[in-house]
Amino acid sequence: MSKIAFIFPGQGAQICGMGQDFYEQTETAKEIFDKASEILGFSMPELCFEKNDRLDITEYTQPAMVTASIAMMKVFMERTGITPSVAAGLSLGEYPAMAAAGVMSAEDAIRTVRQRGILMQEAVPAGVGAMSAVLAMDGEKIEEVIAPIDGVQIANYNCPGQIVISGKKEAVDEAAVKLKEAGAKRVLPLNVSGPFHSSLLEEAGEKLGEVLAQVEVHTPVIPYIANVTAGYVTDAGDVKPLLIKQVSSSVRWEQSIRRMLEDGVDTFIEIGPGRTLTGFMKKIDRNAKAMNIEKLEDIEKVKEALGC
Repeated sequence: MSKIAFIFPGQGAQICGMGQDFYEQTETAKEIFDKASEILGFSMPELCFEKNDRLDITEYTQPAMVTASIAMMKVFMERTGITPSVAAGLSLGEYPAMAAAGVMSAEDAIRTVRQRGILMQEAVPAGVGAMSAVLAMDGEKIEEVIAPIDGVQIANYNCPGQIVISGKKEAVDEAAVKLKEAGAKRVLPLNVSGPFHSSLLEEAGEKLGEVLAQVEVHTPVIPYIANVTAGYVTDAGDVKPLLIKQVSSSVRWEQSIRRMLEDGVDTFIEIGPGRTLTGFMKKIDRNAKAMNIEKLEDIEKVKEALGC
């Protein structure tokens, strides 16, 4: 019997039209999108399905991604009967992972990330922070090179050969020069609205704590993996402190995947727009079975692949 993980992408994977076929063809997804509209006071179908300039603005991106991912997951589970052994999500994707683990309701996840998006957007004035992807250099070497530079840190350990740094713009620029001198193949500035997963967002994390104080969390029904520790969360008491830290801490994605592989997970199902995590999987362990659900028709393909 396969040991299955559900994995959920983060900000950056959003695309116009995400979840539209689920919304139009299933009652379950329609209910979730319409509930999101009711909670947030704007039309979630309009935000996700019609061309607009809001979908890439953090405070809108976050609830849109979480709504689409949860809707896709619920339809997938209904149509296949598959329940995961474990869940994980990259950065923002940790919220649908918590919904999969029964830790937070879909409504609370959507409501919380709307506030998370606003807080992250307001945390740092435009132009003060930056993020860059470092290609073809391992994490330990990057840590060593950037350690003497004040104001920059590793934001994401995505997969071998792709690590993201974040922090003050001048520190990220200085790190880029030093990393190239030390042998990094390329250092690519990312088009993001803030220095996510850096210490510049600590205050946003603290304010998120005030939002989370109003949210009910439950003991996980299945374990999920926290970005901050790359370890399992099995106790409801750990949920909120980890989410507060997550905003300004490194996303240990590669370490999270390796932890699941060590524990016998052999099938990873990426649920949400794009194939980013499926791509990372191939670089972490090319033998692991990874597939993605972003269109309604993908459900049949996955059922066939898993023989269910």
